[in-house]
Amino acid sequence: MAKTVNVFIDGHHLEVPETMTIIEAADKIGIYIPRLCYHPDLPPTGNCGVCVVEIAGNPTPKRACCTPVAEGMKIVTNSKKLRSYRKTVVEMILSNHDVTCPTCPANNKCELQSLANNLGVDSEALPNILVKTPADESSLSIIRDTNKCIGCGRCITVCNEVQTVYALTFAERGIDTHIDTAFSQGMANSPCVNCGQCTVYCPTGALHERSELDAVWEAILDPEKHVIVQEAPSIRVSLGEEFGMPLGSVTPKKMYAALRKIGFDSVMDTNFTADLTIMEEGTECVTKLKAGEKRPLITSCSPGWIKFMETYYPDLADCVSTAKSPMSMFGVLSKTYYAQEKGIDPAKIVSVAIMPCTAKKFEARRPELSDSGFQDTDYVLTTREFIRMIKEAGIDFANIPDEEPDEGMSFYTGAGTIFGATGGVMEAAIRSAYYLVTGTDLQNVDITAVRGLEGVKEASVDVPGFGKVNVAVAHGLSNARKVLDRVREGLATKGESPWHFIEIMACPGGCVGGGGQPYGNDIASRARRGLALYEEDRNLPVRMSHHNPEVLKVYEKFLGEPNSKLALKLLHTHYFKRSVFNGQVTAEITHKHG
Repeated sequence: MAKTVNVFIDGHHLEVPETMTIIEAADKIGIYIPRLCYHPDLPPTGNCGVCVVEIAGNPTPKRACCTPVAEGMKIVTNSKKLRSYRKTVVEMILSNHDVTCPTCPANNKCELQSLANNLGVDSEALPNILVKTPADESSLSIIRDTNKCIGCGRCITVCNEVQTVYALTFAERGIDTHIDTAFSQGMANSPCVNCGQCTVYCPTGALHERSELDAVWEAILDPEKHVIVQEAPSIRVSLGEEFGMPLGSVTPKKMYAALRKIGFDSVMDTNFTADLTIMEEGTECVTKLKAGEKRPLITSCSPGWIKFMETYYPDLADCVSTAKSPMSMFGVLSKTYYAQEKGIDPAKIVSVAIMPCTAKKFEARRPELSDSGFQDTDYVLTTREFIRMIKEAGIDFANIPDEEPDEGMSFYTGAGTIFGATGGVMEAAIRSAYYLVTGTDLQNVDITAVRGLEGVKEASVDVPGFGKVNVAVAHGLSNARKVLDRVREGLATKGESPWHFIEIMACPGGCVGGGGQPYGNDIASRARRGLALYEEDRNLPVRMSHHNPEVLKVYEKFLGEPNSKLALKLLHTHYFKRSVFNGQVTAEITHKHG
């Protein structure tokens, strides 16, 4: 246990661990020190200098984000000198910033904008020395606008230390220092996996998703198009917070009502295909277990993780489930099964997905995901884009009356909804894999060992007729590396993996913390959203995927059975080997089912 020290902040005495920084100590007692580069989820960098405080006995102000507390320290956080200093720092930043707030994607969510307002900075009175450069629009998922970058380094920290992708770096030196990709080749030609965590932690609008809102509106307003929409599990626990509802409010029926009012022709739910994914992936897992396979099966729902695997671990591609993600399964079924059931020409169907994830935009454009004969998923909107759509349509989301989704591909179980939280896919899979092996349901479907925000979670499940099934769950790609390195080592030294089944999600917290979720998407909010999904799971009448009546109907009327010939054709895919220095496909297909 760390030694504690006595400090005084603005005259308030407190006793805190000596490992704390001044800004952490101040936050603990509700004293807010202005900050810009600092974020509580990330290691401090001290880049901006906004969080300076005065310390008795020190001739110059110190940066609170990276200055540790010390015994007897007397700290002043608000003085005439400090206010003048902070205002000058913000004025210097704004003088080299593209101040176009009303048209910026981060408008009213921008930390620089908020700080400037709080400090009384008049941007119109400042000289502007910005030399504009073209935005990097090479990526299918993320736009990087250097004109709005303030050089705080948060994006580099999360990309390199949390995600270990190394797509971004500081370039040049001195006054010319700026954030860039390697050799200025653009995001699309970097190792970027499109996870979007950089957009989550960017305090301004320098990094944001590539918007497809205009194309979706155009499709909705085209009388010749039939526009069908799906929504990922985590959307229903993040929308409400943007409209004044308590954090973690579960709002599926308001979500359906808003989508119908916006004008979508058919409102369904990705949770349905989350259940379908469990049937395909669970069958794949059970087949491997029964065959005594020594290589593990790893889940494939997270497109950021898939591209990370293709870039850094292509030798383990044959361990990854070939089952498409729930989004992509829905996309292909919307233009095959749904089109057939409704008698609609699939060429007239526009399939839209609302996702918490910027990487889903990249996934939708993967050329192999066109097994319907068309691009399976036409457009992907992030949660942030959907929020803008709701506001543009003038919908009072918090008070809109609840509505049900359309039937066909919308019914979901508790197993489907927990896909949005780290460990949820594993828990859902265990519930159904147990049934597929034994023919009986688990008596206790709450697999709590795989829940929570610990970076890597391990558990063993006793399955009659097989024995212990060892599983692991990792969220955040630095944690994925830890798991994958152990798999590599186990396969190389013992010829087998430490685990039979592994879940990996690219984003910390799972999809509730996706790169397309509302701004302010910190670890605390991710935890609350995850708990809300588990709460919905507990309250649903059906909690296991193999009991979803609409899923069973799809197999009966269309697919036949899990892993059937048609299921393998439509619901499974293959992977590629990619270069670390070029995000594009550079080599042969490495893994294909059947």
